Amino acid sequence: MAEMRVSPRERLVLTAIIELYIATGEPVASQAVAASFADREGLSSATVRNVMATLGEAGLLDQPHTSAGRVPTAAAFRYYVEQITQPGRLAAGNQSAHAMGQGASSLGPGQLSDVRREQIEESFTGVASSNEYLERTSHVLALISSGLGVAIASSASGQILEHIHFSRLATGRVLAVLVTQNGSVQDRVLILDKELTHLELETAARYLNENFRGWPIERIRAEVARRIDVEREAYQQMLASIEELCRKGALAASEVSPNIFVDGMANLITAELDRERLRQLLLALETKQRLVELLNAYVDGRQQEVRVVVGLDEASPAMQDLVLIGAPARLGGATLGTVAVIAPTRIQYQEMIQAVRYIARLSERLLEGPMDWDVPVGRVL
Repeated sequence: MAEMRVSPRERLVLTAIIELYIATGEPVASQAVAASFADREGLSSATVRNVMATLGEAGLLDQPHTSAGRVPTAAAFRYYVEQITQPGRLAAGNQSAHAMGQGASSLGPGQLSDVRREQIEESFTGVASSNEYLERTSHVLALISSGLGVAIASSASGQILEHIHFSRLATGRVLAVLVTQNGSVQDRVLILDKELTHLELETAARYLNENFRGWPIERIRAEVARRIDVEREAYQQMLASIEELCRKGALAASEVSPNIFVDGMANLITAELDRERLRQLLLALETKQRLVELLNAYVDGRQQEVRVVVGLDEASPAMQDLVLIGAPARLGGATLGTVAVIAPTRIQYQEMIQAVRYIARLSERLLEGPMDWDVPVGRVL
């Protein structure tokens, strides 16, 4: 798509149209835009009509009917999101289509209202586990967005160490039995490069159980590697044994289907969609695996940032008028999962971006102790 120039006046009019459309859900007429600029010189209804015509030719506005007002396109919403999340770029008139659509940038500072923050805090009262946090998140996001609230656990996030045991089977062969706090029991035979005695295996298991019970398995491996470097001289023999067991897969997370929590489907059903589009939308969202694929495609847990994607037609044509606002929730150096809102493009963007950001960070306080969270935020699609 060719590079696009948006003048300060065009940006002003486009922003007004988008915010009026978000507020009313109705096509916006030039008179309504001009009325909102009553105290500004040079922005009469005629001037606004000319600007709207230019914006329409640029692909930023649609006219549903000949005599109707204009509605923002997906490209317009992308441009708007870019502006509200990059305050330092508000004066820039030159915007590339890539930056407006699939590009990424840092979120500017923003705060939730005290009322909204208190509502969120109260909604998470009593949450004490990662599953409770994710389930509550889907409900809260659905409630405050009037859209679909989604929370997906990472493939390894539900695997929290309860107990591990090692048994020597034969020369160079050890059975590792791993019990997680969700009740699963995993066993695997480890083929070791060096022989470990029964005492060494018992010592390794005792060290892991006493120091890492309640830790995500993914985080244990990283912490063991760190302690090997820090404490090598004091515990060289024991840590060398643990390193060998971990290297051979004693703490390898098994491939399991992630937990997914979804709330608010009724919000999308009551949205202003014709019957056929609604049917196609429900088909696109009917399986939870589709939602997992959607969030994994757009929200990268390693980036630790909020992502905003306007227009999900690449996932399904029926989702062209939906927006996804998502962020990873993390536990130490590991990813707990992804929290997100999927809603019609007529959404209060600034508030929802900050709400998703705030909720993603809440886990840091809710799951403190061995479950320490750190979720920096700041990227837009």
